[in-house]
Amino acid sequence: MMSRKAELSTPVQQIMAAAESCPLTTHVLNTGDGVPAAGMALSLHRLDSTLKIWNMLSVGTTNEDGRCPGLIGREAFTPGTYKLRFETGSYWENLGQTSFYPYVEVVFTISDPEQRFHLPLLMSRFSYSSYRGS
Repeated sequence: MMSRKAELSTPVQQIMAAAESCPLTTHVLNTGDGVPAAGMALSLHRLDSTLKIWNMLSVGTTNEDGRCPGLIGREAFTPGTYKLRFETGSYWENLGQTSFYPYVEVVFTISDPEQRFHLPLLMSRFSYSSYRGS
């Protein structure tokens, strides 16, 4: 019988396992070049509804597939207003290109933290879009 560790031996399997335990996932795609946006820094924040300030919860960098697993654990994921900040300007600069947006912030509300949420970012140097995925 194969152990759980042996079952998760490939990077793809490890990413999928991390995504399973994380209630919030993201995927960044460079639609201008038709590739995942690898190496993009991002951060997750939650709004303190009393003080009206953003508290940083985690930071990460997208992997070669444009994903950043493990942003927040289920126990820390509570109802409230969140934002994902994507450092798009630095990403394009690292590719030797300029862009119109120095960063992109996507603000969203979680009312049922028992659900899973996927927040993709589709971007080029001069545009971006996002949606709630599955």
